[in-house]
Amino acid sequence: MALTTLDPRSALVVIDLQQGIVALPTAPHEAGEVLVRSATLADAFRAHGLPVVRVRVTFAPDFADAVPGRTETRAGGGARPAGWDTLVDEMPGDLVITKRNWSAFYGTDLDLQLRRRGVTQIVLTGIATSIGVESTARAAYEHGYNVALAVDAMADMDEAAHRHSVERIFPRLGETGTVEQLIELLDWTRP
Repeated sequence: MALTTLDPRSALVVIDLQQGIVALPTAPHEAGEVLVRSATLADAFRAHGLPVVRVRVTFAPDFADAVPGRTETRAGGGARPAGWDTLVDEMPGDLVITKRNWSAFYGTDLDLQLRRRGVTQIVLTGIATSIGVESTARAAYEHGYNVALAVDAMADMDEAAHRHSVERIFPRLGETGTVEQLIELLDWTRP
């Protein structure tokens, strides 16, 4: 569904814009583009007095705190370079949430922090579209938040996975649009 409105108490939630993830090749947008667009949206949210939440993913060196379970592909396999989980400096935020799985809700205090601030809608950006962004969007929907997704401020390591999330999953969870459209809605609905 195309963007129609933003709630007066919306929050921007930026997924996994950290050193090790923005260094990966992404599609259909380069990680640098995602970072610039997310920062632009964050500046607009702050200008309207709305919160910006940065989410990072990390694990213990031995991955003892990673989500268990058998899968054919383990994202936790192998050593990570030093600083891979450090949030990028170009993306400031008001609140930092640390997660140890795909969703920014599971095992964190994100829901508590949003509800304390009276937030009723979240706007999502970040990397990877089909993993952290989609999982957080699903959980936000399940928690009763209105969801908006800035599809030009997100990317994936697999362009087909990105496209599937944007075209098939996101319309079932919320409204999609561009950073420019979201900023226009912010400016239209707030003095």
